[in-house]
Amino acid sequence: MRKLFYMALLLLSSTCMAQSTDIKAVTDAVENMRLAMLSGEKSSLEKVGLPSLSYGHSSGRVENNAEFVNAIVTGKSRFQTLNLSDQTVQVDGDVAIVRHILEAKTNDSGKPGDVKIGVMLVMKKDNAGEWKLLARQAYKLPL
Repeated sequence: MRKLFYMALLLLSSTCMAQSTDIKAVTDAVENMRLAMLSGEKSSLEKVGLPSLSYGHSSGRVENNAEFVNAIVTGKSRFQTLNLSDQTVQVDGDVAIVRHILEAKTNDSGKPGDVKIGVMLVMKKDNAGEWKLLARQAYKLPL
């Protein structure tokens, strides 16, 4: 019985450690996405999402991966500042759900603006073990 208890404890602790490692990796991937969106560098932005990305804006507009990258590279969507707060990460196997508040100063197509929205990201671990953005949906926060 004692042996079974220690085996269960070992299994539980290795599962917790693996999940903790994944949470850190997902958090790092979200930070890399934030930095890529701020920089507007095409090569960095192309590393963020999976080819099947569905990127939803709080306005209801939905972009695929190429449209997401192009909008930022061309200045259609431009971030002057981009801050994330109240972030939570929940990992389930090779999928993670990330929620946060996004606050930014924007200059979309030369038009300055301020944004404060809620965001839900779905991240997926690809075949190389990298966490990539599979889906994003932004939503307006209650007043």
